[in-house]
Amino acid sequence: MDEKIGFIGLGIMGTGMAHNLLQAGFDLTVWNRTAARMEPLVQAGARAANSPADLAALCDVIVVCVSDTPDVEEVLFGPQGASEGLQKGALVIDCSTISPIQTQAFARKLAEKGAHMLDAPVSGGSEGAARGTLAIMVGGQAEQFERARPVLEAMGQAITHVGGHGAGQMVKLVNQILVANSMLALGEAFLFAQAGGLDLEKTLRAVEGGAAGSWTLSNRGPQLIERDWRPGFAIDLQQKDLRLILEAADELGVPVLGSSTAFHLYRVLQTRGLGGEGNHALVKALEYLAGVEVEAKAEGGG
Repeated sequence: MDEKIGFIGLGIMGTGMAHNLLQAGFDLTVWNRTAARMEPLVQAGARAANSPADLAALCDVIVVCVSDTPDVEEVLFGPQGASEGLQKGALVIDCSTISPIQTQAFARKLAEKGAHMLDAPVSGGSEGAARGTLAIMVGGQAEQFERARPVLEAMGQAITHVGGHGAGQMVKLVNQILVANSMLALGEAFLFAQAGGLDLEKTLRAVEGGAAGSWTLSNRGPQLIERDWRPGFAIDLQQKDLRLILEAADELGVPVLGSSTAFHLYRVLQTRGLGGEGNHALVKALEYLAGVEVEAKAEGGG
């Protein structure tokens, strides 16, 4: 693919994704609000742009990976936003998780400028971003999906075109309902095991190969046992996604009881200043309620 690629947003997910584009041999230009985060990529062979508009003027395909709907709007349509420098026929691939309705509005605004858009939110945590093994759910025109396929394949493995504009974001919210409820189940299960006096590591080994096995259990269960709260996906971002879920569910008239419970438990943690911890730290809110703390058995224990 000889199209020039731009990447906007070098956070916990975007940095790994951009590195994988470089490793795949793409001509890459990057921009990030905090300029220092561009340096490792520049050292690896990328160019640094002065603004999203500057980046768009240099690139045929622009990948965006930022935190929330207003952030996407800012980097696309704000002062010095990408839309000011877009080439005719350019393609914007938004890998952020944002409002499906706003996604459709953004796609219309870009179309008025002669550009295309795909909503392509990702799942798989910082590990998947670094390894290039993300799941990517894509909404937009089929021909633009085929055009984007080489770029997407450099960043992920399970890549699915799920429908028109906004459909990718809706599928991502489905994904986040499953993630949030998995984190709730993970916390409940290990708190229950702790209160019951079980060896948590043996319990994990006993259940992860059966019907209860999951990516969340195998990847976040060991972190929870070791009280390692480093984020594969931070609570603050999980909360943003849960807010999008609750808003959409309200519009659709769909009950999302588990997601609502997770939202309120995460809010407890945010009020305690823990929003930067990994989303598996949801167990801490349950610990506060129970007066029991999950912990690995000490070396030499019975």
